[in-house]
Amino acid sequence: MFAKEPLDEFGLIEKYFAPLAGKGGFGLKDDIALLSTDNVVSKDVLVSGVHFFPDDPPDFIARKALRVNISDIIAKGAQPCAYMLGLVLTPETDENWIAGFAAGLALDQEIFGISLLGGDTTRQSGRGQIVVSLTIFGQAPLSGDLVRRNGAMPGDYIFVTGTIGDAVLGLSVASGKLSSKEAHAQYLLGRYRLPEPRLALAPVIAAKATAALDVSDGLIADAGHLARASGVGIDIDSGNLPLSDAARSWCAVQPDMQAALVTLATGGDDYEILCAVKPSDTPEFLELAKQANVDVTKIGVSTDKSAGRVEFLSSDGSVIDVAKAGYNHFVP
Repeated sequence: MFAKEPLDEFGLIEKYFAPLAGKGGFGLKDDIALLSTDNVVSKDVLVSGVHFFPDDPPDFIARKALRVNISDIIAKGAQPCAYMLGLVLTPETDENWIAGFAAGLALDQEIFGISLLGGDTTRQSGRGQIVVSLTIFGQAPLSGDLVRRNGAMPGDYIFVTGTIGDAVLGLSVASGKLSSKEAHAQYLLGRYRLPEPRLALAPVIAAKATAALDVSDGLIADAGHLARASGVGIDIDSGNLPLSDAARSWCAVQPDMQAALVTLATGGDDYEILCAVKPSDTPEFLELAKQANVDVTKIGVSTDKSAGRVEFLSSDGSVIDVAKAGYNHFVP
């Protein structure tokens, strides 16, 4: 039994599972593991009611499961190549659902050039939740140097791809907290249901990033993961947060702009790439990202402050209070 105050998700991993990790597991302090000098592997589990709604279209569920795993591989500068699937169904899951799920896998297999190697499928005997467990394999960068979380140095610039906060607003649309009749609602819903892995940026990450990971728990939370692993602090300029037109429209009607930006920066499920780049490498990094047709935005800098300390700064340089940095499965 757990104590009255159980460890959070990352505390549980560090205490119980990290001691079981082999050399290629990096102490379970990263999103991937190294199988050989050429191959990397990553794993995510999606559960209905937690990561997707039970009535979401099954093809979108399948594609999201693939894409959140692909995002982990890309953030290391590697290329996805194959995956294995574990699928736990409920007694209510019919063949039409399975057919739709398989069609979603087939579509994204073609888009990302990957294939299914095997896995397992089972059905619960009682009422329960659908569970999608996906293990993805990738090809390491030709240089052989994976871009892990632990390479950032004080003074490195912090970049993020795409836009931040769309997914948490899309979740609000899916849950009925934000009207589906709003002008940008379908765009936001799509960003929540179907992340966009930045595949073309993988070789750029491999060549120029000192540290990287994907944004799954929330920008501020994941910046904290990178900062702790690298032994640095990170300052994020809230005014440089890249926002979509949809997110800007939502912010415009909020009573407190700072609180709105905190919501977007802590919401999670964006699956954009957060990375650190040396100032001297920044011009080439920006040019290569442009050639890859991937938008990147400089949002901050790594510092020599306390390891893992992330400060979300207002336009006048003051620190914005952030009560909760992001999502954690074991902390309400």
